[in-house]
Amino acid sequence: MQQKGCVVWFTGLSGSGKSTVACTLEHALAESGKVTALLDGDNIRHGLNSNLGFSATDREENIRRIGEVSKLFADTGIITLVSFISPYRRDRDRVRSRVPEGRFVEVFMKVPISICEERDPKGLYKKARAGQLKGFTGIDDPYEEPLNAEVVLEAETADGKRISPQDQARTLLDYLRSKGFLTGPSTPPQ
Repeated sequence: MQQKGCVVWFTGLSGSGKSTVACTLEHALAESGKVTALLDGDNIRHGLNSNLGFSATDREENIRRIGEVSKLFADTGIITLVSFISPYRRDRDRVRSRVPEGRFVEVFMKVPISICEERDPKGLYKKARAGQLKGFTGIDDPYEEPLNAEVVLEAETADGKRISPQDQARTLLDYLRSKGFLTGPSTPPQ
């Protein structure tokens, strides 16, 4: 396939752009002939994890299952893009520990909650602020930022200019290229 399987794990608050950037990256990879899989919180919760709610225990199981599925894809040589809030550091670290060394790329969408609320594509922040939605990450449930993400993507430049999803995806494409994921035969994990 002339690529190496990996897990590119997007994490960040709701509205931070995880799905948008993952989808933009997926299109760019497909255009260059790469084989990808995109696992997104919205579509996975309707099928594989439809029996899970949003308690801490259910969130942990949600991430565990998705981690196992993403590892299976990566083990076959697929560049696996995973877009989940995944609010708890220990859950993300558990997934990382299951993926072969160097094949887990954590992407932290470091976007201030003010921008996430401004975007609020599903109206969830509005509902959470009104008390209609309990346990919402970033409002009344914690989000633990990654300590050592391989890639940190911000919403704005230092001078306040918004960074487009296309530019963010280009940054990731450059990272994947620099780490050798976009060349050579995929070797099975040891």
